Amino acid sequence: MVVKGRHTRVPSRKSSSSTLLFAMLIMFSFLVLILLTLGILSIPSSSGDTPKANDLSSIVRATMERSEGESQGSSQWVEVISWEPRAFVYHNFLSKDECEHLINLAKPHMRKSTVVDSATGQSKDSRVRTSSGTFLARGHDKIITNIEKRIADFTFVPVENGEGLQILHYEVGQKYEPHYDYFSDEVNTKRGGQRIATVLMYLSDVEEGGETVFPAAKGNYSSVPWWNELSECGKKGLSIKPKMGDALLFWSMNPDASLDPSSLHGGCPVIKGNKWSSTKWMRLLEY
Repeated sequence: MVVKGRHTRVPSRKSSSSTLLFAMLIMFSFLVLILLTLGILSIPSSSGDTPKANDLSSIVRATMERSEGESQGSSQWVEVISWEPRAFVYHNFLSKDECEHLINLAKPHMRKSTVVDSATGQSKDSRVRTSSGTFLARGHDKIITNIEKRIADFTFVPVENGEGLQILHYEVGQKYEPHYDYFSDEVNTKRGGQRIATVLMYLSDVEEGGETVFPAAKGNYSSVPWWNELSECGKKGLSIKPKMGDALLFWSMNPDASLDPSSLHGGCPVIKGNKWSSTKWMRLLEY
């Protein structure tokens, strides 16, 4: 009589791994369903509701949501205005007291505004700029020091890379023709480095006119919620209306360090009221 030996069948490792993987997939799917049910997780929509680059209608939605959700009196938030150029508005960046402090410091020293000569790097008079202005040294006092620190936090550019604050005053009829803040010559670039970004802070409200306009910006200009309030000059491009305390940040250079021609900008003529503003230029190298 022949006795056959017993053989124990051992499951293969491949089969065991497949079973474990399948079980984990089931558990993950169940977890996703729970999160979707609770509203913790959502599936991205493909219906075209996501704002596209240069679609300025998203500004309308953001503004409406903010006004319906809470009062805008003292709340602070940053709004994307454009991607070409890269421009952002920090609402209520400055307090009313800070705005008045900067104006009062500047008033005794206001002089006719000038422009930079690309050949010599010196200041010169020009008909393209008819405002008056003055400069406040970096770190002039504690309030300015705090403002400059806030600007550095907003732009992610160190305080030491910023020029001193320039305070500007525009009366009725005064303006600044469209121009670039970056330099196209070696003289000015060597004197502290290329200007890469600008922070324009509005120190007063303007009854009519005085918008900051980007005539070369790309986007559907008429979609901004304040379109019907703009002057004829303001409707010649993407425009931001002056509002006391707001700060406009725009970049003169692209992320790859090339100059951005869409950053062309100007100050529309003031039609009614007075416009006070403060400009802070950020340099690529220490100024």
